[in-house]
Amino acid sequence: MSRRHAIGAVLLWSTVASAFKLSLRYMSPLQLLFYASLTSLLLFGVIYAREFAPRRENLRSAYLGLINPLIYYTVLFSAYDRLPAQEAQALNYTWPLMLLLLSIPLLGKRPGARTVLGLFLGFLGALAVATKGNVADLNFTDSLGVALGLGSAVVWASYWLLNLRDDRPLIEKMFWNFLFGFLYISIVVAATGNFSVPPLEGLAGAVYVGLFEMGVTFLLWYRAVEGDMAFASNLAYLVPFLSLFFISLFVGESIAPATVTGLAMIVGGIILGREQ
Repeated sequence: MSRRHAIGAVLLWSTVASAFKLSLRYMSPLQLLFYASLTSLLLFGVIYAREFAPRRENLRSAYLGLINPLIYYTVLFSAYDRLPAQEAQALNYTWPLMLLLLSIPLLGKRPGARTVLGLFLGFLGALAVATKGNVADLNFTDSLGVALGLGSAVVWASYWLLNLRDDRPLIEKMFWNFLFGFLYISIVVAATGNFSVPPLEGLAGAVYVGLFEMGVTFLLWYRAVEGDMAFASNLAYLVPFLSLFFISLFVGESIAPATVTGLAMIVGGIILGREQ
């Protein structure tokens, strides 16, 4: 059963890059975040309702909810709004490399030769994606979009590290994170005048993102890792490549050879740099 959970999570996560890009045709990044996070909050609220019990530990979500969903998804959706979906998802997938980098000063880990080589290979791959293969020229078609794509990876890696010491049950943690996060998002949306009811196509996309990027898929993944971590971890490397297939199929982007090559280098760097 755990392998089915892993396969389900990987397939769903492979579709969300396309859902981001399609939804952003009808709404701004903040509007997408508002409706998607509301969907996730309602989902986790229904699941958590029977066990609802406020306690002091849940105040951690006051800052965790600021990072995710508010900051992370604002940065991520803004990257998708500016870049082709294939580029944004590849740059965001550098987050395990960012995690390795952040672990050096924050956790006091000493990088070995494999880690250094993996980081070099992975970031060279990100550069290949961002420059469309013209690495020597360092010519970015959208420098801000590239910065946002890589920035989303930094934010997610930081969030992951902060969660290392958070031993609350997953459902409880996710509910309170999204409760605080949705409060922050609502304030930002109101302050920036971004509130509006999107077309039905955009609203459907936001609900899809809320369910399958932020919600259900995390539950499937949690069950998968609990049952067979090795299988789930190895299967996860398929996500960015399957994403390219769905981006081509649903978004209609022509996948550039530099994207495939760069993404392969990123994944290779992650595998090479991880601890044995």
